[in-house]
Amino acid sequence: MGMRQSYPAGKGLLALLLAAALGSLARADLAASSPFLPANAQASGGSGGPSGPIELRGIMPIPDGGSAYLIYDVEKKKSAWVGLSEGGHDFMVKSADPKGDSVTVDYQGRVLKLTLHTAKVASVGAAAAGPATAISSTVVVNPSPADEQKRLDAVAQEVRRRRMERERAAQNIPGQGPGGLPLPMPAPNR
Repeated sequence: MGMRQSYPAGKGLLALLLAAALGSLARADLAASSPFLPANAQASGGSGGPSGPIELRGIMPIPDGGSAYLIYDVEKKKSAWVGLSEGGHDFMVKSADPKGDSVTVDYQGRVLKLTLHTAKVASVGAAAAGPATAISSTVVVNPSPADEQKRLDAVAQEVRRRRMERERAAQNIPGQGPGGLPLPMPAPNR
């Protein structure tokens, strides 16, 4: 009885372990070249860009000829306007590049170069402008009596149209009479 038995479960386990090992190598490669990081950023978070611990959210000229910088702490969800070499925070702006809209910041012992964070605004297109456009196109800021009468006539016409639609719909529903009222039930046969 020296027959060997094959174990398909063992082969499946081996295949699963091999797939997991290859998957972890692929994930490590993906982390190094994420498409969601800026082109000059590294996955380690050293850039301090949009995925870093702090962000440069604003630059404002101040009366003395310098600038103030709005630094946003992503974790604490707080921001502060600071000047060059101003202390009292977890960070200090060491230098600024006005042409590149960037600053160099000392943050908890690390030197980070922050570029001005830009908001991304997506257009919703013409789909959202549908009904709102129709309504707003009939609004007049200072209506004359003639404009007001036109508006009232349009409202009355829309009310009549909707009533007619409701009446037509009520006539087509089985078990309902005119006006959408239920029809009387016939008496049961005894």
